[in-house]
Amino acid sequence: MFGRRKAETGPATTDQVARPSGKGRPTPSRKEAEAARKKRIAPPRTRKEVSAQRREKSRESKLAQRAALAGTGDDSYLPARDQGPVRRFLRNYVDGHRTIGEFMLPIFFVIFLLVYVNQEWAQRFSSSAFLAVIALMILDAVRMVRGSKSALRKKFGEDAVKGNTMYTLLRSWQMRRLRLPKPQVKAGESI
Repeated sequence: MFGRRKAETGPATTDQVARPSGKGRPTPSRKEAEAARKKRIAPPRTRKEVSAQRREKSRESKLAQRAALAGTGDDSYLPARDQGPVRRFLRNYVDGHRTIGEFMLPIFFVIFLLVYVNQEWAQRFSSSAFLAVIALMILDAVRMVRGSKSALRKKFGEDAVKGNTMYTLLRSWQMRRLRLPKPQVKAGESI
C-alpha cells in the first residue's frame, strides 16, 4: 500500500529514445554551486550593497541596450519606440533609400559659412539654397511617407500604418552614420 510502485517494463516510447544524453554543460563543483546559491538567496544587507546591486543591474541593461542599438544584440532590449516587426520594417525601408535628410547637416553647414562671406552673390546664393533645401526636404518627406505607408499596407495590413509617420520622417532626416539602431540595409538595397 505505501511501498513504491514498480516501473512498467513495457516497450520504450519514442520520447525516451529520441532524447539526447547529457545536459550540454559541465557540472558545477560543490563550491561553485554553494557560492551561486548564497548569492541568489542572500539579500543585500546594507544600503551600499543595495546601490551596488542596482548599479550592476543598470550597467548590464545598458550594455544589452547598446548591443541592440548597434545591431548585434537582441531586439527586445531596444527602446520601446524601436521594438516590433513594423518598426524594423520601417527602419529597413528608410535605410534602403537615399534621402535629402542624410545630407542636410553638411549642406546647412556650407550655407551657414556662405552667409559670412562678405559678397552679395554668396548671401543671395545661401538664402536661395536654404529655401531650395527646405523645399527638397518637404518633397522627400512626402515621398518617404507615401512609400512607407504603401509598403506597410502590403506587408502588415491597414492597421500597421497608423502612428508611424513621425518615426519614418525622423529616421529619414538623420545622417546615416548617426542613426540608431544602426542601419541593417545598405542604401539602394531592396527589402
